[in-house]
Amino acid sequence: MNTTIDSLTLDVPDVDAARTFYTQAFDLGDRLHFHTADAETSGFRGFTLSLVVSQPANVHALIDAAVAAGATVIKPVSKSLWGVGGTIQAPDGAIWKVATSAKKDTAPPSRTVDEIILLLGAEDVVASKNFYAERGIPVGKSFGRSYVQFDTGSSPIGLGLYRHASLAKDAGVPAAGTGSHRITVNGVLGSAVDPDGFVWDPVAVTA
Repeated sequence: MNTTIDSLTLDVPDVDAARTFYTQAFDLGDRLHFHTADAETSGFRGFTLSLVVSQPANVHALIDAAVAAGATVIKPVSKSLWGVGGTIQAPDGAIWKVATSAKKDTAPPSRTVDEIILLLGAEDVVASKNFYAERGIPVGKSFGRSYVQFDTGSSPIGLGLYRHASLAKDAGVPAAGTGSHRITVNGVLGSAVDPDGFVWDPVAVTA
């Protein structure tokens, strides 16, 4: 299978500031690129990014680093039935969730990220699922009109769909939002726009 998503490009007001923040917070290397843009946007941008890690200590390490670098806490790190997680908003406005299914630590804390997952909010999950499936991205798991997880193989970034309102609720923000998503997905679809306006471009070659 081709790499489904190679990297993501965030539209930010200041590329240097964004690069500094993400290096200090998450340091995702060439999986994250930046583009200077000032397209109008307000409220929820319709997507979240999840960092999956191996233990609670790593959740705390990443959230603490992000806050120290200038992020705003939306949901403090807490335990739940499924594990441990917290949610922050970066200075550029992107919402990041850091989580683990593990309940206990088994190693010293680190900022190692096991998986990056892009979750897109869909007004019609079935229509958006069909858009991607018809373009060769296979469905891994599907829960009716609520949630879809795609099979992205060995891709460094996973892809899922949530109902827009449900994704906002999970992120801890109001669902209302207008304007640009301020994210571009660089991957297998080349140049495309999905039913919810998320833009895909060919794989980015520069930061």
